[in-house]
Amino acid sequence: MIFFTITQQFAGRLPSLAAISDGATTGKMMSLVTELEHLADTLARDANSAPPVSLATVAERIAKNQGVKPGEVAILGLSLRWRHLYFLVPEALKHVGHIPLTSNSALAARTARESRPEINNAFASVKHATVFEGVKTGAEAAEAIQKIISAPILVGEKVVGVIQISRKGPSTKDAGPDFTPGDLGKVLALCKPLGRLLQHLASE
Repeated sequence: MIFFTITQQFAGRLPSLAAISDGATTGKMMSLVTELEHLADTLARDANSAPPVSLATVAERIAKNQGVKPGEVAILGLSLRWRHLYFLVPEALKHVGHIPLTSNSALAARTARESRPEINNAFASVKHATVFEGVKTGAEAAEAIQKIISAPILVGEKVVGVIQISRKGPSTKDAGPDFTPGDLGKVLALCKPLGRLLQHLASE
């Protein structure tokens, strides 16, 4: 298992941003960062004049750039009032339930509490909450999460949500390649613009 802390490993070390375009390469992933930042800027200036923003579409773009299926990207908002995390995407999980911040079995709760990103390429073998894995989130049948990246979505140093990228399948081998520190770096690059978007789009 590989652990990282944002402040020591990644602060101030993200690559420069490229022009907006689609694609699955690292450079084009950074273009997605630029696009999300532009949307956040537009919403900050005037939410009424901003183009419609769908977090489901954002998640699909993230999935494409990370080389995973749309149902393997989860974005959760944080409710300070109710002290829980709630699903924003996938859509199918919105009404399934919440994740208490006090949960000792939920990786997302630990990510939010500790504000620490994490990679686990043996996730299925670790004791964790599995209720959400049993819900079908797309055309594919529900499968167990075998590998996962979990990272806090931030506004400044404040955690406002959690993003998780997973690889699902009947076995670790079937799920695909291990996540790497490079994959985590791509996810962390998205956390700041996602935080700004959640400020405007997520409601408790």
